[in-house]
Amino acid sequence: MVSPTTVIKSVGPKLVPFFKTAAVYFVLFIPEDRPSWLALVIKCLPILSLLIFVLLHGMSLGDEYAYARRIMLGLSCCMLGDALLVFPGFFLEGMAAFAAGHLFYISAFGFKPVNPYAGAVLYSLGAAALYLLMPGAEALYLLMPDAEALYLLMPGAEALYLLMPGAEGVFVVGLPVYAGALITMVWRAIARVRLLEDFWTWTKLCSCIGGICFVISDTFIGFHVFYGAPYIQAAVMVLYYAGQLGIALSVVDSKASYLDARRREKQKLTADGATKSALNAAAPCATIAAAPCATIAAAPCATMAAAAAVAAAQ
Repeated sequence: MVSPTTVIKSVGPKLVPFFKTAAVYFVLFIPEDRPSWLALVIKCLPILSLLIFVLLHGMSLGDEYAYARRIMLGLSCCMLGDALLVFPGFFLEGMAAFAAGHLFYISAFGFKPVNPYAGAVLYSLGAAALYLLMPGAEALYLLMPDAEALYLLMPGAEALYLLMPGAEGVFVVGLPVYAGALITMVWRAIARVRLLEDFWTWTKLCSCIGGICFVISDTFIGFHVFYGAPYIQAAVMVLYYAGQLGIALSVVDSKASYLDARRREKQKLTADGATKSALNAAAPCATIAAAPCATIAAAPCATMAAAAAVAAAQ
């Protein structure tokens, strides 16, 4: 298992651009209600730095880099989502880009081990959050297609109408889909840690913490949009960048983890083959050893049967 000290020494210099660009974002700190190309650039630069970080740890079309490739694609989609959300009118497109990013993360994390208990808890919490975030949304979609009715049914939804006028029907479907992708992503990030076993690593723990930070950040945004809660931009972005950093850090030993898994798989196959060969080799010996015993056991029976036949004939 890679120790945290080793991780810090290995990745520290490669993360300098990320921390510098994140510092620039918080120093300039352009409010979200002032969209501009400068705001777009400084918002996306930290994620671009993480993309470079992933590339610096190696990239190819080989299976050993499949995990890193998927994380890189996920970061790319999230960066596109960041860019789209800077300007009003692209809320749905931005949400779709982030959903695609989550799908790439899910593909990277995989579905082994399953850990259904964590999944059940997370999906239950996600359903409860959707229930709180979307009061009356079904009635809006079915009975009140007028976008201005958003304000009557959902507190704080006037901001939603400004973000995506006329798209309320798509939104009612899109938000649960996005939430499902987000919850699945954090479920898979948690499941792969396996703290109670010998297979956990610090990098897997980083992706787990990163996924949790991502969910909390999006939850803050949801309560701001639907309930008019104060938008704490700094807290949201700190959690968001921390989440992406944790996920990006998981590529540090991904190649070594892949090769180690392949080695264990080969060892298991070799052991199974040796066991099967031993059983196959033992079968003829058992047959040969059993034959004399069967003959000896059968001889008295045959003798007694012959004697009985002679007696009957007399």
